[in-house]
Amino acid sequence: MQIYIFTLYPEYFDSVLQTSILGRAIKQDHLQVTLVNVRDFTTDKHRTADDRPYGGGPGMVMKVEPIDLALQQYDFKKGTKGEKIILTSAKGETFTQQTAKDWQSLDRLAIICGHYEGVDERVVENLIDEEIRVGDYVLTGGEPAAAIITDAVARLIPGVLGNESSNLNESHSEPGKMGHPQYTRPADYKGWGVPEELLTGNHKKIEEWRKKQK
Repeated sequence: MQIYIFTLYPEYFDSVLQTSILGRAIKQDHLQVTLVNVRDFTTDKHRTADDRPYGGGPGMVMKVEPIDLALQQYDFKKGTKGEKIILTSAKGETFTQQTAKDWQSLDRLAIICGHYEGVDERVVENLIDEEIRVGDYVLTGGEPAAAIITDAVARLIPGVLGNESSNLNESHSEPGKMGHPQYTRPADYKGWGVPEELLTGNHKKIEEWRKKQK
């Protein structure tokens, strides 16, 4: 799978894409991530990617032109089968585990990181497939949201986690489902014990205990 992140701050992702499971997935070619600096597609010497909002108001708004030119450069077009263009936005649809499942089979995913007071609405009207938010709060920019989306989608791609059963029976694998508590050695620490059912080796009793915890 190929993920393209369109951002004003590509350096934000330096650590995110080089460590842990994401870093390994990229090294093993299960996932390809391309960082696109939107400022590279501005048309003035100051590399201006934002401007004051029409009608007045606080803050700045990301311009439509650099985003359009950047998407064109990488041949992204709204409504293309097997692809998705999304914009991170506090007013978008909520990103869920089901969304991640739906997107993990895409050929290409483009994530545009919103910033400032927002993005010119002509981007929403003409260039993207969906607006997405990762929660009911406002971030300083779309980069953290893009990192979350990339992580959640990538871990569902076959081969990324190594053990495919890792995705089974975990929290949110079904709507409203939460995972059971987990314990590991030592069995006793400062008098804090592990439930006896987990120490029996009896798979039936263990499974019954786990079902009761959900």
